[in-house]
Amino acid sequence: MIGIGVVGYGYWGPNLVRNLSDLPEAKLRWVCDLQTERLAGVRRRYPSVEITEDYQKLLDDPSVDAIAIATPVATHYAMAMRALKAGKHVFVEKPLASSTEEAERLVEEAARRGLVLAVDHTFIHTGAVRKMREIIQSSLGQLYYYDSVRINLGLFQHDVNVIWDLAVHDLSIMDYLLPEKPVAVSATGMSHVPGKPENMAYLTLHYPGRMIAHIHVNWLAPVKVRRTLVGGSDKMIVYDDLEPSEKIKVYDKGITLSGLPARRGEKIRQMQVGYRTGDMNAPQLDMTEALSRELREFLTCIEASTQPLADGHAGLRVVRVLDAATKSLARQGAVVELEQDRVLA
Repeated sequence: MIGIGVVGYGYWGPNLVRNLSDLPEAKLRWVCDLQTERLAGVRRRYPSVEITEDYQKLLDDPSVDAIAIATPVATHYAMAMRALKAGKHVFVEKPLASSTEEAERLVEEAARRGLVLAVDHTFIHTGAVRKMREIIQSSLGQLYYYDSVRINLGLFQHDVNVIWDLAVHDLSIMDYLLPEKPVAVSATGMSHVPGKPENMAYLTLHYPGRMIAHIHVNWLAPVKVRRTLVGGSDKMIVYDDLEPSEKIKVYDKGITLSGLPARRGEKIRQMQVGYRTGDMNAPQLDMTEALSRELREFLTCIEASTQPLADGHAGLRVVRVLDAATKSLARQGAVVELEQDRVLA
């Protein structure tokens, strides 16, 4: 069994604790939180688990092999770095860190010590997103666009804007689904609550070819929408995460072009656009809870000394886009180029 300590028992921590306590491969040993009343709830539901407000106790315990971190974003780097330096494997809630430099340092430290660093990109472990990847690789054709709306009358965060809170989901999904990585990003947004970060934003991601991605996120919408369209030359996907059963619908729809393009020195010839309409298919999905699958993968990687799907490098790529989007926001939507992958020496 792999001994686990969980830090943070607020919004997401209880889900980590519940799943870890059910996994036979794990032994949940500690839960740490600064609020005593939260720890009292742990004591009632999991009497065999040790509770503490002192994070150092988890790091000092030799029976703890790994730390799962579910604390505010601003604390991720310090918490994860302390765990890595203590020789613990780390599973950290998204995003990995609050800056590209911090994420790079975590990746370098984990690699130097031979430890597993996993980021909680939960959606890539859902049956819906896994099925989307399968379809994109097999039958979608040339990718044209990724278009997502993720809005609700939401929980306003005090430490991060809506991009870091909501768009991070789509960025992690895109990192997993799309064969190419973005080369530039532009973002616009607005805050409608004094003293709070941006509560709505629009991101556009540019890719090397003709692929483009657009993400709309908003905490101030009257309805909850979680809908994504992925368009290809052969088929198109509609992914609605709020659908109870048919979350993925694949449409055999598209356009056909006829006519010859103009040759040099000739006037532009008219291209005839035709429309192709075929069937809609709603594939059957694996309904295993994504977090359970993700945590089991994390434990397997520790045992086998392998890397998870959402490893530190995946977390770094997502943080790099978040950083660039934040710079673009400050420049009223200016296009910000993304640096090539690099890790500090």
